[in-house]
Amino acid sequence: MAPSPVRKDLDLVPVAAGVVAPATRLPPCRLRFPDPRRAGPEGLLAVGGDLEPSTLVAAYRRGIFPWPHDEHTLLWWSPDPRAVFLPDALHVSRRLARTLRQGRFRATVDADFEAVIAACAEARAETWITPALRAAYVRLHRLGWAHSVEVWADGRLAGGLYGVVVGGLFAAESMFHRVRDASKAALVALAAHARAVGVALVDAQIPTPHLLSLGAVTISRDEYLRRLADAVRRPVAFTGPPPGRRRDAGRGPSTGREDSPHVQ
Repeated sequence: MAPSPVRKDLDLVPVAAGVVAPATRLPPCRLRFPDPRRAGPEGLLAVGGDLEPSTLVAAYRRGIFPWPHDEHTLLWWSPDPRAVFLPDALHVSRRLARTLRQGRFRATVDADFEAVIAACAEARAETWITPALRAAYVRLHRLGWAHSVEVWADGRLAGGLYGVVVGGLFAAESMFHRVRDASKAALVALAAHARAVGVALVDAQIPTPHLLSLGAVTISRDEYLRRLADAVRRPVAFTGPPPGRRRDAGRGPSTGREDSPHVQ
């Protein structure tokens, strides 16, 4: 069945925000990454370095991401081509749209980052989310740079995803589901929230049949780097209120139905 574009009137996945401080200003990165264009098509660019917050954010700014070989070997990648989701062009299959219209899912932003990254690590028998990498992203989250989208069903965490936000870039790292379609619902919520706050580019890293089935598109590394340069310059407050809305600091997570997902 042909996919249909996501609609703003789906009224399916209301999003509520947890409490996360604005991104903390970081010191300069002490490492110098090679030009990502030097990597071969598979993307391996460099070996070594560290997982300090400044290092990770500097890497994402340059179109590079970490993907450890094991707990002791840190590898840095910039593949060609690159998989991305465009927030304005996400597609939702008719079957998924019907599932979402049932109203069984509720989405939140940053309500339980640590549970999401733990579930992503546990969902794979051989995971690249090593203890060191997991700790690094939790630290980034506490500094306001890494964010999660959670999907809840019957009050329990059913699925979600996490990534790093630099300006108008959301660099997605991993997703998981415990209930069918919950990770797809998280992606729908992310796309709607990204549109609301001004995120221009959602990086999905390496193209796979699964990502493409969810609506990812492939672009060349050169095109990715061009789009990235524009995206990271955008002043985006990922957990701030969408334009035109006042954030009520005393209001807890929303449980109501809304026209499109956004942070309360």
